[in-house]
Amino acid sequence: MFAMWERSNWWCLQTEGAHSSCERNVASCRLSNKEDKEKCLKVLLEVKSKKIQKRKNDAALRAQVNINKDSVVEEELGQRKGPHFQGPMDNFATTINPQATSAGQKRQQSLHDAISKEKTNQVHQYCARWIYNSSIAFNAIDNDDFRLFCEALGQFGPNWQPPSQHQLRERLLIEEKQRTKEKLKDLEEEWEQEGCSVMTDAWTDMRRRSIFNHCVNSRSGTCFLSSQDCSKESHTGQYIFEYIDKCIEEVGPLKVVQVVTDNATNNVAASKLLKEKRPNIFWSGCAAHTIDLMLEGISKLDGIAKIIDQAKSLTIFIYAHHRTLDMMRSHTKKAEIVRPGATRFATCFLTMQSLYEKKGMLKNMFGSEEWLKCVLSKSVKGKNFI
Repeated sequence: MFAMWERSNWWCLQTEGAHSSCERNVASCRLSNKEDKEKCLKVLLEVKSKKIQKRKNDAALRAQVNINKDSVVEEELGQRKGPHFQGPMDNFATTINPQATSAGQKRQQSLHDAISKEKTNQVHQYCARWIYNSSIAFNAIDNDDFRLFCEALGQFGPNWQPPSQHQLRERLLIEEKQRTKEKLKDLEEEWEQEGCSVMTDAWTDMRRRSIFNHCVNSRSGTCFLSSQDCSKESHTGQYIFEYIDKCIEEVGPLKVVQVVTDNATNNVAASKLLKEKRPNIFWSGCAAHTIDLMLEGISKLDGIAKIIDQAKSLTIFIYAHHRTLDMMRSHTKKAEIVRPGATRFATCFLTMQSLYEKKGMLKNMFGSEEWLKCVLSKSVKGKNFI
């Protein structure tokens, strides 16, 4: 009874074990005893109880939301009246006090506006609370897909049920992937008419896996196509060439104009193999990687290397002590002197630029009375910055 089963047979196994309450579904297992049946029945009842409790919790949670009922509406506006139909005699009658009628309409309109504003604020509070509790970035509120979701939710009306986690990771994800593929068809038509560039990049994730990305760039932008775990392989020129050649075949050899990679030695070797097989396709080095190599070479020059070391010593000293860090932020109006870049060498030069821009502020800091009274100003490293 406890052998392996498929998902479709799961209910049969459950009812077979708990046959005492499900005799109409399947025959009893001859190998099961009373204890086995009680265990299975207990599991079934627990699952059922959890579902019932979840429905109750959801209902109680939804009952907490109440933005439609408002005593002010009933008190000020009263019960809604049916439409007023004009008769023949209305053409010969006029309003006794037109100003009173106009004032009443304006008052009713202002009440509607106030109530609508209050309801909007209540909805905003629920939305904000969900964003805060879920640690969602604030700029996500400007996403067009989120606005479309809000519009669809408003058109649906009350009693909307959110998707389950299973639906998000299974059916809805598959449908969204298919929708994305459909949107790529327009790009593929552009690739065929105007050509495109195949871009590959290798990176290492948090689990130390080496992953190759495959992207395609055209006039309309860049789109990600696939990735591959290459941890088991040696990243030789031959291996990279075979991977790039496979990517070209996937896109279409007649659509690809050039291949873009970084300027590593193995990629240069792969470019030579690519030129032999596909002479009509250009190979180009990544501009960002080229600039990074230039910055690396500049940072190794004697005069520049000394300045970078001094800048590192200063930033390390300031950020290593909470007292100096607080003084620095006080003098720079809470601005940071370290400016992280996309690469290590870009960070060095961006930080030096930041130090140059805040040179006067840092001079005032190390010349202030607060710094002179600080214990760190008497240290060996602290004296070097005076």
